Amino acid sequence: MIISLSNSIFKAERTGSSTTTVHLISISIPQLQFLSLVYIIYRILTKMLNLKHLSIICSILVVAIISMSACHCRVLQPNDLKLIEETCKRTPKPNLCLQLLKGDPRAPSADTASLALILVDVIKAKANEAEKTIKQLLKQGGNKKALSKCAVDYKGILILDIPQATRAVRGDPKFADDAVSDCAVEADICENRFNGKSPLTHVNNGMRDVANVARAIIRTLL
Repeated sequence: MIISLSNSIFKAERTGSSTTTVHLISISIPQLQFLSLVYIIYRILTKMLNLKHLSIICSILVVAIISMSACHCRVLQPNDLKLIEETCKRTPKPNLCLQLLKGDPRAPSADTASLALILVDVIKAKANEAEKTIKQLLKQGGNKKALSKCAVDYKGILILDIPQATRAVRGDPKFADDAVSDCAVEADICENRFNGKSPLTHVNNGMRDVANVARAIIRTLL
């Protein structure tokens, strides 16, 4: 009897008239403790019960293992990572690209266009966070003129660039390229409004970096 569960293989074979041998060929890390317990129980039951009863019990254990495996979060496998790694190598910041894509549950099953859309979502999230930061700084009495203009810059990203990029990635990637490029430009414009004393440097640099990574991926679709 052979039971195969993703990366786990649990093999039981009858080697004689009454002897059953169990081989644990390989097991996945999330199931290590559970399968070890199964193995111990199996060996005990081998000595206590006849083969007919043992087969029934093994069937029950198989169902339990499969149910347990369904509850675990998916672990990225080498084949899942290949497209992500190859795609990120083509970007100006491969490590940032890998960090963002590996952290998204949609990435393992994504094609190149979907990877680009994941990063467009990251840009959107960063723009929303920038707006919140700007509001807080305005309440604290910061440079009202510069901050207010930065608020307009990031509002433009949210209402113009993000929708355009989202629509165009699978339509006409050139327009998506233009949109994410503008996100980086708007971040630089905001930064320069403070004449070297920007309280938004971290925010603006983060936006520019992600936008440039997204742009590099979108350009592979052109």
